Amino acid sequence: MTKRNWKGTTTTVVAILMGTSLLMNGQAYAASETSLTSTTTHNQDKQQKKHKDDLNLQQNIEESVADQGNEQAEIDQFDQMVQDGTNNDLTANEESTTDSNLNKQTKDNKDSTASFDHNTSASSSDIADQVISEGLKFKGVPYKFGSSKKTTRTFDCSSFTQRVFKEVGVSLPRDSRKQSKVGQKVSKDQLQKGDLVFFRSYGSSSSRITHVAIYAGDNKLLHTYGKPGVTTTNFKGTSWEKRFELGRRVI
Repeated sequence: MTKRNWKGTTTTVVAILMGTSLLMNGQAYAASETSLTSTTTHNQDKQQKKHKDDLNLQQNIEESVADQGNEQAEIDQFDQMVQDGTNNDLTANEESTTDSNLNKQTKDNKDSTASFDHNTSASSSDIADQVISEGLKFKGVPYKFGSSKKTTRTFDCSSFTQRVFKEVGVSLPRDSRKQSKVGQKVSKDQLQKGDLVFFRSYGSSSSRITHVAIYAGDNKLLHTYGKPGVTTTNFKGTSWEKRFELGRRVI
């Protein structure tokens, strides 16, 4: 009769079970470490993204504050030039005559295209006439920096251009620097009625855009600034020409 060594077998089984338990515990620990590392990395990524977003927000706020200061300085400077008689822009009587002539030109152009097929897209010239006509409707509306795009009670330079072009179905960004990147770039000598005209600060060599107007044809600008609000002024031979940076054709 064979005698079985149960003691040795039992010891072996216990050792195997302990080894298996240790292995399972080790795998569970490794999985836990992996999960913790993944969570930590995810949290770090979120913190880095939030920090980046905060920096971008702070930069946008600082630029907005700087823009407000620059534009207000431009307004004050131009108003002082008007008071000193050192600018060559239109007088009140000349502006009245200019508006009358612009309205007459626009009406004549509309009369000549009365039979236009409305199922066909309007030509650039027709749209330009509409832009000027819509803009002149707001003549005298006060200027206010940061004016809401939802109101027509006040305008700043870029909310005015945005509103006028919106009336004829052309969508523009809200601020002048973004508007200066839309459409086809044109030089001063290539300007046509309906083109956007962008300006830098007076006396500055920087190309930073601080103002936008609409070229109304016949050497006239349609825009808004300072005390006159929405108005028309001469372009070439004035302080505006000295500040010219670029033109953009968006129609």
